[in-house]
Amino acid sequence: MAQGTLEVLLVGAKGLENTDYLCNMDPYAVLKCTSQEQKSTVASGKGSDPEWNETFVFTVSENATELVIKLLDSDGGTDDDSVGEATIPLDGVYTEGSIPPTVYNVVKDEEYRGEIKIGLTFTPEVAVSHSCSGTKPVSLYRVLCFSVAT
Repeated sequence: MAQGTLEVLLVGAKGLENTDYLCNMDPYAVLKCTSQEQKSTVASGKGSDPEWNETFVFTVSENATELVIKLLDSDGGTDDDSVGEATIPLDGVYTEGSIPPTVYNVVKDEEYRGEIKIGLTFTPEVAVSHSCSGTKPVSLYRVLCFSVAT
């Protein structure tokens, strides 16, 4: 496996099973890669077909083999309802460098519960000469951001 930066574009979802029977649900996503976890905004009242168009950045290492996206329905004062989840293997993005927004099945209790659209970009770490004593691995993503900012 590779080390570097994984950028995840959470586009949206379609056909999710509505867990609120009296009104539209308020879905959000929790993205997990190894021990790192990030949460999208709540798509208030968007129901079964939410759109987020949000980007998340993870630092990945050799043990990062998959991205797990859990979809939940925000219920305010009570426990949020699980809508389902999608597990995305990362070997393809490590090989290709990027995967355009692609549809993945959302599953709960081994049953199809809709689909989610995700785009992935992987930027490997590169060794940059640091000093006379050797090199230090640096993410190309960070180098580019630094170059653009200065």
